[in-house]
Order: sequence, then structure tokens, then C-alpha cells
Amino acid sequence: MESFQKLLLWVHLMALLFVGLFLSTLCQEDSDQAIAAVYIVTLKQAPSVHQYAQELKTLNDKHHSINRHGNSSRLTRFLKPRNASRSHLSPDSYISRVHDSILRKTLKGEKYLKLYSYHYLINGFSVLITPQQADKLSRRKLVANVVLDFSVRTATTHTPQFLGLPQGAWVQEGGYGTAGEGIVIGFIDTGIDPTHPSFADDVTERSYPVPSHFSGICEVTRDFPSGSCNRKLIGARHFAASAITRGIFNSSQDYASPLDGDGHGTHTASVAAGNHGIPVVVAGNHFGKASGMAPRSHIAVYKALYKSFGGFAADVVAAIDQAAQDGVDIINLSITPNRRPPGIATFFNPIDMALLSAVKAGIFVVQAAGNTGPSPKSMSSFSPWIFTVGAASHDRVYSNSIYLGNDVVIPGAGLAPGTDKDYTLISALHALSDDTTVGDDMYVGECQESSNFNKDMVRGKLLICSYSIRFVLGLSTIKQALETAKNLSSVGVVFYMDPFVIGFQLNPTPLRMPGIIIPSPDGSKVLLQYYNSSLERDEHTKKIIRFGAVACISGGLKANFSTPAPKVMYYSARGPDPEDTFLDNADLMKPNVVAPGNFIWAAWSSLGTDSVEFQGESFAMMSGTSMAAPHVAGLAALIKQKFPTFSPSAIASALSTTATLYDKEGGPIMAQRNYAKPDENQLQATPYDMGSGFVNATASLDPGLIFKSSYNDYMSFLCSINGSQPVVLNYTGQSCWTYNSTITGADLNLPSITIAKLIHSRTVQRIVTNIADEDEYYSIGWSAPYGVSIKVSPSHFSIASGKKQVLNVFFNATMSSTVASFGRIGLFGHKGHVVNMPVAVIVKMS
Repeated sequence: MESFQKLLLWVHLMALLFVGLFLSTLCQEDSDQAIAAVYIVTLKQAPSVHQYAQELKTLNDKHHSINRHGNSSRLTRFLKPRNASRSHLSPDSYISRVHDSILRKTLKGEKYLKLYSYHYLINGFSVLITPQQADKLSRRKLVANVVLDFSVRTATTHTPQFLGLPQGAWVQEGGYGTAGEGIVIGFIDTGIDPTHPSFADDVTERSYPVPSHFSGICEVTRDFPSGSCNRKLIGARHFAASAITRGIFNSSQDYASPLDGDGHGTHTASVAAGNHGIPVVVAGNHFGKASGMAPRSHIAVYKALYKSFGGFAADVVAAIDQAAQDGVDIINLSITPNRRPPGIATFFNPIDMALLSAVKAGIFVVQAAGNTGPSPKSMSSFSPWIFTVGAASHDRVYSNSIYLGNDVVIPGAGLAPGTDKDYTLISALHALSDDTTVGDDMYVGECQESSNFNKDMVRGKLLICSYSIRFVLGLSTIKQALETAKNLSSVGVVFYMDPFVIGFQLNPTPLRMPGIIIPSPDGSKVLLQYYNSSLERDEHTKKIIRFGAVACISGGLKANFSTPAPKVMYYSARGPDPEDTFLDNADLMKPNVVAPGNFIWAAWSSLGTDSVEFQGESFAMMSGTSMAAPHVAGLAALIKQKFPTFSPSAIASALSTTATLYDKEGGPIMAQRNYAKPDENQLQATPYDMGSGFVNATASLDPGLIFKSSYNDYMSFLCSINGSQPVVLNYTGQSCWTYNSTITGADLNLPSITIAKLIHSRTVQRIVTNIADEDEYYSIGWSAPYGVSIKVSPSHFSIASGKKQVLNVFFNATMSSTVASFGRIGLFGHKGHVVNMPVAVIVKMS
């Protein structure tokens, strides 16, 4: 094993050395040429998954033909899950040799470095070359597309209860002990900490089954030794070739292995599929027990993002390609591109097109909407085959307060114990040692160095420290300030917000001693006014002779569940879905739904550095659409477990049509509209804030009716985009001549309707399928968007189990407007099923 690890290290070092020499040589050979970069090259020949789909169709046709002749036994052995039949496809090595041959013939005698051969979802490769070499490749007949690589970025004890899982969805699956069993969720993220109990396979008496349809491996390195994987964590790899070629990969903190040096990947994996009942202990305090949404699901990790630089599309595409080939059922992407993809449409980028092939292979894809809200068109997940999730709050908050001696109470943050009585307050600026002045260190008030202070003055008091932008940037830390307070024998710490930190939203932070962080400048001003007015000074010298201010801290360890929730968080990206870089509106509803994403407890890597306040802890509380997406990935696993034959669009439909529009008090879901003081700037959420609504875990397991869309539908949609035919051919190897290119986004059979431009009138069709066990009678109601009239035909229908019903929706503009307006269509079954479909119309011309 040791010799193998040495070999891996040698290969890694040689790769770095080669890249350095390669780049140096390129620059020396022609200093006038642009420096080499990573390009993603796709070929015209279809990838393996498309060939396999055609092969499977042929086998199915033969199977049905033989069935008609009464002999079906001979071919049933061929009709296996997608991994079982790969041996009779073109071997990976053959496709890789084809790629090598193209490079050799095109770049005769020139230097280049191939990083990956993609073969399963897209047929192509990524390569380090100069722009001139990229131009040569683009002119080859076999080459379809050459795209410059781009960067990407990363965008729970109570949420199972808030989503109703223990009494609802888990009960339907046989309890948490079987919820999600047999389903494999693949995570494209920053890796995983395999030692965390959330990923152990021995926490229950029942052993985990081995999913027969999964063929992935567990990479073994010094950082990720043999035995890291088990029956729960069944696959782990890392992808970093694009980063290495750029010379920015730092193996000491990024780890050339699936090990998570960031924390983000460990967190998202445990939200979706972490074990049930794992104690959450942070800073020595207990915060309950954690569980993933589908605690018996299996986890496969594909590390393509890293702490120090984020990630690159070439590595992400390689990870997606491998996940699909391994046989995952669901892919979770808590990542988004750093910019909108250029070109004729946002949908045409290597990541989304690889995910289209993944959907064709039957994989449900979940992606975070992005943390770029609340402005319109801030969406970072674009395509209709991707299920996009925004972030909402849940009802658990940790409240902390400081009670001043003048009977004023100031609310604050901080997962900290309280004080048992009033203690004297002392500002760090008034407790400096004799040889320290503010002139020596303008940031001394942040309490980062205990040697700057007089211990005798601080002992037994509450130390007041400032919280500036340096804490946000990681230059100062809460942890270091607490260490200072401990060394000075302070009983606790009070942080006030620097007035220059405007609109910053503070996450609850663990404190190992009594303390509070006052997050608002107004509250901070009240504290300082009271403190300064309580000082007694010598009349002549003006020196402080008595610190008169006292306070008591209530503590923030106890959760409060009385907050109205859910509400859409200010940072959650909003629609409309931008179709291109000109921000034209797409006829698509984004996000699809919202899910819990704010203040989420979940597992944390022992080496995690993404949040400095949780370094060294085994759990962390994080916020973002990154946390919302894995909630939905876990719920999708429950649906897939109950309905194994459900297509990705059927799972998406079940999650969408059953989503709720109301908070736990029965009022409409609200959306925060401003980064600064978000709770004071709220309006009723629209479909561009929350899509179909807030996920309803239990109802999604019994949707009644579903809307189905196929790969061919998505291809027809892409072919309808102006000038898209050559781009579609380049990415898929398929001609638009074989598809109906008159289908727009509004015509896709989605559980929502979006019309970017309604010129006079239009008819949109939807087809629903009854997946319930019984026949049902439905009546239809609707509320029309402002400036539009709607009629749905038929307005009533009966539908047998397994049958379909066509619905025609007639739109008519009754006024001209360029302001988006919203409505709803509801299908109400007599046996209790309710199907919710949001409607948005932007430009209206009457």
C-alpha cells in the first residue's frame, strides 16, 4: 500500500512538473501567442449512453417480438440495469485511443496535454492547448465543438420534522430505518469526511444492502486510505486535472483525494442521506440529533471542487460523466457557474448538456439556484431538465439577548451559554496594557491578541469587542477573540457590529463561553451609549475610575420554534430564467421549488475550513441554496424508492405539483426582498421567488397526477431556439431534422406554464397521467395573471388509473404590459389529490 501511495505521489508531482515545463516551453516558443488554456472538445459521434439507449431500444423491440411468439426467456438476461450491460459497448480504452489519435493527427509534433476523455454522457475530451491549437481542432471534421473551460463555485436536526418526515414520508417507506434504501445519490462537491458517523454503515442492527446497479469504486490514497468506503459510502473519486494544469492546486489544503478539506461536501451529503439519530455536539454543547432526508440511501462522492479555488467545468463534466457511468440514481449539484454561459442560449454549456444526457440515462438531477438573489434574473441554474432549488427558512431559530442594567434588552446571535447574573462590562479599548495603544494597532478592539490587554482589569468582567469587516474576510475570528477572553479570565464576550459592516447577515456562531454578537449597527449603538454613559471619570485627569455598566446574557443554546416559516431567503436566486447573455426571458419557470436552506445543522469535515468558526467541529450550521438542494435530493430518493420506474421528469412533477403555497400559520409564503434588513422588506412570494412552492415531502409520495417530459421533448425545445441547429449537432451528435423544432419552453409538458411574450392569444397543451391506484374525478380551477384571461378545457374530467388526459389552456392578453404577472391552475381530485401548477406571463400585447 505504501509503495502504491508513493507511486501516486510521484505521478502527481510529475504531472505538475510536466505542466510547468509545458507552459514554460509554450511561452518560450512564441511569446506573442496567448498562453495555453484548458478547452473542452466534443466530437460528432454520439456518446456511450446514446448508443446504449439505442441498443436497449433494439433489445426491447426484439424482446416484445419474441414475447408475441411465446418465448421470452432467452433475452431477459440482456434487459439489465444500465451498468450491467456496459461490457458490450465500445470500451473506454477504444474511445480514449480515438481521442488521442485526433490530437496526434491535428497537432503533429506540437505540445499539448490531454486531461480527460469523456465517453459516457458526451463524446469528447479536455485538453491544455493554445488558442491557435484550439482553432486547428475546431476545423477537424470529427470535431463538433471547442469550448474554453470556465470556473464554478459552491453556492440538520430539525428540518426532517419541519418537513413532516417522521410522521409522514418516512412512515410510508417503513420508517427511517428503510427510508431511501437501495437508492444511490451522487454528490459533485468538495468531497467527504469518511470518518464521520453520519456515513458509517454500522449504526443500526440492519446491515446496508449492496446496490447491484452501482459499479463505482473507492479511490485509495494516503489521505483516503483503504476502508474509507463501506456499504453506506459506496464510491469516492476526485477530479482536479484542470486545476492542476493551471498551477493553482495546493495538495496540502486541497487534497488530491476524495477527502473534504472544505466542509461543504460533507455537509450537503449528510443533509440528503446522513444517518439517522447522530448526536450534534458543537463547542461542547448539545443541539439534538441529526438525520438526512433519506437516511438509508447510499452515497457516492465525486470531488471536483476545492477550498482554495472552487472548481472548473472540465473537472465537473468528468465527475458527472463518471457518476452516470457508475450508475447513480440522483445527482446533487450544490454548485453554480461563476458567470452566465456565453452563446445563443444559457442551456448550451458543457455541464448542462452533460446533465441532459444524464437525464436521458434516467438520472434525476438537482441543482442549487445560486446565492445571487434577490434581484430578478439572478438565476444560476437554467435548463428545464435540471430541477432547480431555491432556499427558504424553517421555523427553528436560536435567540440570544443581552439585558443591560438600564432594563434595555438587545437581541443578538451566538450559540453560547448565558451568564448566571449581571456582570460589569468593559470595553477592550479601555483595558489595554501599558505598552499598547490604538495607534499601534487600529484593530486592537477586535480582541485577537491577549498580550495587548491588562488581565487584572478584564478578570471577572464581560469583555466588549468590535466585529468588523475583517471577521467577514477571515482576517479576525470569533474563536481567537474567545481565546483572548479566556486567557484574560473574562466571564464572557459581547461583540458589537462595526458601523461600516452594513447589511451583513450573521450566521449563529458557536461560542464556548457566555457571549453574544449584536448583529445590527442600531443595537450596537444602544449598547455603546449605555456603556459610555455609565463610565465614571476623574474630574481632572479624565481617566476612568469606575466601570458602571452591567449586563446579563440570556444565552443562545435553546431553540425557538415560533418563527413564521417558511419564507424565501434574500440570497436565494430569482427568476425569470435568463435565456441568454442579453437576459432575454426563457419560457421556463425557475426555480422549480424552494426547500430549507437557512441555518441548517449537518455534518462537517474534521478538516473543514469553509467556515472558520466551525473548524475542528463535527457539525456546522450553514446557509445557502447549497443546503436547500440536498434536501430535495433526499426527498427524490424517497420518491424513487416508492416508484422505481419513475423518470426524472415524473419525480420533478411529483415534487412540484404537491408543493405548498402557505407557511405553517396558514398565511402566504413571504419572500425577503432586500439584502439589508431583509425581515423588514418582505412581500408575498411569487413563482419567480419560489417556483411551485415549498416542498411537501409526504404529499410528493402521492401526487395523483404527473406531467412527463422526455429527452426527445428537450431536444425539440433546444432545436426551436433560433440558430441552435449546429450547436445541438455539436453537443449531441444529433440533427434537429429528426425533432419537432416548433416546441418552445411553454410547450414542454412541465408542471408550470411560463410565457415570456404573449402576443394577443395563445393555446398551451398539457398532458397528465394518473399514477394513483384508483380512478379519480377532477375539477379544474384557476386564477389568471393580471392582464390575461385564461380558460382550461376540459374543466372537469374522469381519469382511470394509468391513463392520460390532455388539457388545453387558452391565454388571451386583455391589456398591454411589460410587467410579469402570475396565476395558478389547480386540479382537484374527489379522492383528495390536489395538483398545483403556477403560471407566469411577462410581456403582454393585447
